[in-house]
Parts: sequence; C-alpha cells; structure tokens
Amino acid sequence: MSSLSKSAASESLSHQIEQLLHDLPSLEHGDLIQQALSTIVQLSRTDADRLDWKILSAALQDMGRAFEMFHPYRHVRKISIFGSARIKPSSPTYQMAMDFARCVTLHGFMVITGGGPGIMQAGNEGAGTDKSFGLNIQLPFEQGSNPILEGGDKLVNFKYFFTRKLFFLRESDALALFPGGFGTQDEAFECLTLMQTGKSGLLPLVLLETPGDDYWQSWESYIKDQLLEAGLISADDLHLYTITNRVDAACEAIASFYRVYHSSRYVGPNLVLRLNQAISEEELDYLNANFSDILVRGKIAQMSALPQEADAVEISHLPRLVFEFNQRDLGRLYQMIRIINRLGATPPEKAHPEQK
Repeated sequence: MSSLSKSAASESLSHQIEQLLHDLPSLEHGDLIQQALSTIVQLSRTDADRLDWKILSAALQDMGRAFEMFHPYRHVRKISIFGSARIKPSSPTYQMAMDFARCVTLHGFMVITGGGPGIMQAGNEGAGTDKSFGLNIQLPFEQGSNPILEGGDKLVNFKYFFTRKLFFLRESDALALFPGGFGTQDEAFECLTLMQTGKSGLLPLVLLETPGDDYWQSWESYIKDQLLEAGLISADDLHLYTITNRVDAACEAIASFYRVYHSSRYVGPNLVLRLNQAISEEELDYLNANFSDILVRGKIAQMSALPQEADAVEISHLPRLVFEFNQRDLGRLYQMIRIINRLGATPPEKAHPEQK
C-alpha cells in the first residue's frame, strides 16, 4: 500500500472512530462497545507483537462475519451436526445424516454443519440450502466447502478453530454427532465439557450410529470403564447425552427437550427456567421432593418473569421455575428438565413452536 493510500485509509478510520465516539451515548449497547474499544486501546500500549495483532484482527473478522450471517435468524432454533468429512455418499451413515437433517427441519429447526464434505454435506443436503448454515475452516487439505453451500450467503470460512467452535455452541439449540475421527471426538468432548461445567446453554445432545454399528456404544464403554469407574466423572454425567440408532428417536429427543422447557438464564444466584406452560402444584411438589439435592438452599418456586428479565419482552408472559442451583450437578439438572417435559398436558399449539 502506498503512503498516499495509507494516509487516506488512516484519515477515513479516524473519521469513523470520531463518529462512533460521538454516537456512543445513544447506541443501545454503547457501554459494551466502549469496553471493547478500551480493551484495544489498552492492548496497543503493551508489548504485543505483530503476530498478536494478526490473531486479534483475524479473530474479530471471523466473529464479525458470523454475527452478520446469523443475525437475521437469531430467533430460530438451530441444530449443529458433526461427523466425519470422509464418509462417502454411498455410506448408510451418510444417508442417516441426510434423513436426520430432513427430520429436524420438519420440526422447524435449521441445521448448522462445518460446511465441508462427508457428514457435513449430508446434513446440508438433507436440510436443503434455505435451512442450512456452514461454518467452514480453512485447511490445507480435505475441507473445501460442499456444493450445497458453495457461493451462498449462509457460509462463513473461519481462520481459527476457536472462533468457529464458539459459534457452533453459541448458535446451537441442539447437537447431533455421527461417527468421525479426531475432529468429531474433539467436538464431542468439548461439547460435553461445556455442558458438564455449565458453560453452554442447556440443550440436548444426541449421538447417532446406524443399526449394527457400535461406534458410540464402544465410545460409551470407554467412558464407563475408564472415566466413570475411576471416579473421574459422575454417573449423572451420562444423562448429558442420548445414544440411538434411530432417526425418529433422535428427532424426538431433540423436539421433546423444548416441549415444556423453553430457555434459561441466571438472575443473581438463581437459575430461571422459562416454561412454555405452567406446571401444577402437585408437579412442583414432585420436583422439590426429588431434586432438592441440586439446590443450595430453599425450594423450587414457580413465578412470573423477574424484573431483571425486562430485556426479554417477547417471552415475558412465560411462567418460570426459579431456584438456587448448585451449578455443579448438571447431569441431574438435565434429568429434571426431561421430567418437566413429561409433566402435565401437552402444551398449547404455538405459531412457531421452535422459536427462541
């Protein structure tokens, strides 16, 4: 870049920054934008080298493209599908992934994959272009974009795995894993780690294998023999996932997760579970009698939206279960949510049952 063009670019940037600073007080999230700018200013005063700045710049570009792509669909529930890039279209596993993606889109969900070949292409093919997203990773081998998404507006090519993984979990309301290699195993264990530690939202995870295959059954045997037997995980952690060889069972495990349960958030020390319908006093007593072990103190109470949830106007009418969760027994919490989804009558029909 010539010195003249550098000067013009610098002048343009200076003008944009001045305008942004002027507008900050009137912007909805001005305080957070100011905090981000302050972080960059502070970093500029350190000994960060060129590689540090390249990492920061590329990561921000990754996130900026992904935020922009997902924003129009932020109120639609989505399912991330993981699996091997090496599975061929002639494989029964490929066909199963297609059928699964087609099934969940009939429930109103959209599908997110890694945007590449194999299981990723099967997921996008089953969901169709209009209901598919791709979060591709730039690799020197194997990971070109699949033809279902290539050239479309629902594909982001990430430079870094960590920014890519952030959006898989941030945007997903359910996770489905098919057999795969190191990458799939990495994704399986990272998803489970985030679920076990409460660092992801509450969401269903299904592990699918074709009839006659024991990929995930063998995986679970390792989990039980090497981790559970040694006390490295708890028995309740096995409730974080569902293993099945049936597409209909996998779809039901995901759809039923949101039958009564809607969403959650923390308000101070309390966990707030939003429900699509209220539960009865008898059902509330049942929960208190059977899940008191996950409470720090007090009881599970049913109430309306809390004042601190004023930003969630569109779901302010939903009833809540509020309690001080110990933030440790996530497997037990998942058990409780599945029981909540089986309690009471079928929720009333909604115009968009899968909307966030």
